[in-house]
Order: sequence, then structure tokens, then C-alpha cells
Amino acid sequence: MMILQYLFEYFNQPFKDIRWPYTSSKEINKIINSLKNKNSSGYDEITTKIIKISKTFIISPIINICNKMLARDIYPERLTFSLIKPIYKSGDKSSPSNYRPISILPAFSKIFEKVIYKRLFDHFNNNAILNEHQYGFRSEIST
Repeated sequence: MMILQYLFEYFNQPFKDIRWPYTSSKEINKIINSLKNKNSSGYDEITTKIIKISKTFIISPIINICNKMLARDIYPERLTFSLIKPIYKSGDKSSPSNYRPISILPAFSKIFEKVIYKRLFDHFNNNAILNEHQYGFRSEIST
């Protein structure tokens, strides 16, 4: 019964509109710098190393695309396409059951996902949407 009371109390009213503030060169710069230097790439064959090296040349188009994405509430579908690669676990290498699949997204998707994550997280915190006992995936809060 307590769970139902909680659900009715917190979800019986509509959520406030999410405001998507535009991104800036400072934010995109910070996100690009935070990316791990990896040689793996998605279907576009662009690695995070390439993005970091070419940052000064590509930051303006990234900001433009990101702000259009936020304004139109549309995530570019091509950024959801991934390469599925088998990674060997152990045992007989000829047995498919000894491999696990990993999904490799384009490096650019990591930038856009971090922008969206920040806005969603801020919205959840500013509007007290998350329960005070929600600890998973929240920085500086632990059990």
C-alpha cells in the first residue's frame, strides 16, 4: 500500500516542462576533454582521439547540431546506429557461446548524450523528481 501512495503522490500530477538550455563552446569543450582516448570507432570510423585532435575545427558545427537537436527535441537517428563486435571471453574460440557482444556507438553520440544527460539530471534535481532514497547513478550520493 505504501508504494501506491508514493506513486499517486509523486506521479498523479503532470511534470513541469523540461527546459533545454542551449549548449556552449565551454560545455562542449569540457565534454570533449573528458572523453577517453580510445582507438575504437563506430560505423563512421571516427575515434575520440580524432575528435580531440580536431576539436578547434569541429566545435562550432557540434554546437550548432547540438542546439538544433535540443530546440527540435530530435536526437539524430544515425547516432543510434552501432557496430556489434564479438569479444572473446574464454574457452574454445570456435564456439560462439564463448563470445559476448559489445555495441560500439559513434564517438559523436557520446558528446550529445552527455549534453542531454546533464539537462535531464538538472531537471530531475531542480524539480525533486527523484526519490531521496534513489542512490544509483547519482554522483556524490551513496548508500
